[in-house]
Amino acid sequence: MTLIESMLSERPDGAGTDLEAVSTCIIACFDCVQVCTACADACLSEDMLGDMVECIRKDLNCADICAATGTVIARVGTRYAGYPDSTAALLRACAAACHQCAEECAQHASAHGHCRICAETCRRCAAMCEELLVVMSRS
Repeated sequence: MTLIESMLSERPDGAGTDLEAVSTCIIACFDCVQVCTACADACLSEDMLGDMVECIRKDLNCADICAATGTVIARVGTRYAGYPDSTAALLRACAAACHQCAEECAQHASAHGHCRICAETCRRCAAMCEELLVVMSRS
């Protein structure tokens, strides 16, 4: 059991049935924050910095959106039925930011390993947000 699963399972209002989907999404969001932030910093060290400006912007935007999403989902937990519109909108925004960042990083992936890792991480986060949206729609 992950730390966030342990924390959510200890809520006095109950963990709910979707604990794994929620915790996996939270973890993916915070992994993406770390990787996108590190990728943006690595981009700043590249020789052709001018070519990396859009990548840096998308990295930083993605990191901020993932941080907000992970924080809100951790707070809401499996009680998202009480916040269906805002939670779903945030998950859709996070998935969209992750897809955009992944597309940009993929353009640089063959030359920059940090962009390859970032693209992979962003794709995973987008998939976890989309999966949680599906789980939410069944509730």
